[in-house]
Amino acid sequence: MSRIGKKPITIPANVQVKIEGDVIIITGPKGELKQALPAGVLVKQKNGNLIVFLREGCNDKAKWGLIRALLANNVKGVTDGFEKQLEIRGVGYKANVEGKVLKLDVGFSHEIKMDIFEGLNVSVEKSIIKISGFDKQLVGEFAAQVRKNRPPEPYKGKGIRYVDEKVRKKEGKKAATAK
Repeated sequence: MSRIGKKPITIPANVQVKIEGDVIIITGPKGELKQALPAGVLVKQKNGNLIVFLREGCNDKAKWGLIRALLANNVKGVTDGFEKQLEIRGVGYKANVEGKVLKLDVGFSHEIKMDIFEGLNVSVEKSIIKISGFDKQLVGEFAAQVRKNRPPEPYKGKGIRYVDEKVRKKEGKKAATAK
């Protein structure tokens, strides 16, 4: 049985929740998010909390916990927001933001230009790229796409990595000893 699905989601005072059929609209100071509900899940609002239920006869407990987690992330996103930080390591590697375009110079013969998703804020300070926004999925997706351009390599550690990511370094080739 889902333990996550049982927990109620507390709604802060500055957040409004509207339940319109199978769509839940959560509005807060940072923005508005919509979440569609699958067929077997029901959401009710009681005493300043959102409670997720399984409909009668539905036995899909995985969706129950998933929807509860998604709604909790939406409530947190419209109040506090989310942030991911990426670190660029390598000689001559750099990034900068010009308007709504992130430009990466990471050792290729050309500069990589990435359009920043609507609703995201991207800033660069020295070798740290900060991606923030109110939609957790968009923040994570954009961070993954930036990292995919030059993932960290295991021999020298060069590339783009998350700030808290640990990259295991491999030992390089050794010269064969003569007998």
